[in-house]
Amino acid sequence: MTPVPNSTVVAYRDDGPLSRAMGLLVAGQLPPLPPVIAGTFVTGVLLMIGVAGSDGLAVFAPAVTLLLAGPGSTHPHDGRFDWLVPPILRLIEYTFIAAVGFAHQVHPVLIFLLHGALGFHHYDLVYRLRQRVYPPPWLATAGLGWDGRMMVVSLAALSGWLTGGYVVLAAYLWGLFGWESLTCWLAAPRSGVEATDMGTQD
Repeated sequence: MTPVPNSTVVAYRDDGPLSRAMGLLVAGQLPPLPPVIAGTFVTGVLLMIGVAGSDGLAVFAPAVTLLLAGPGSTHPHDGRFDWLVPPILRLIEYTFIAAVGFAHQVHPVLIFLLHGALGFHHYDLVYRLRQRVYPPPWLATAGLGWDGRMMVVSLAALSGWLTGGYVVLAAYLWGLFGWESLTCWLAAPRSGVEATDMGTQD
């Protein structure tokens, strides 16, 4: 476990390598909320007109969201309403995964399992930040981030192998997030035991 950065809102974003790389291009100068709202609108429009069900256009929704929301990843998120950015990103990611899955007749159980892996990870992230700790930096890269996971789903749809893609992605994320969370919390010091030991030494 490592200390939480100055802005926990940034940590809640769960950005992947693609989003962080785009954020470096603007050096934190782009306010994060307006582009994310625009990305939500565009993604919603694309899904409503059937992009999720079209093999040739499915990649556009996450690509547009990445182009709009990615550059804001390096901003300190210290604005009055910047706390809205992480839940909006969760809404985009979860909705896109569900829409693409149902549009391509992926079994609902697989969609639920993939959402479950994401829900577990995001709940674990929230609980860690409440304890003033932060996951290791490599986890965001290995977990692909909201941007990478959406791109993987889109590429799987384009390849015509979406069911298999959901199976592989869900298994990978459950294994990664479950293993990392379990080992991390088992290695965390127990405050009660430490206090007892200190009292014994005194």
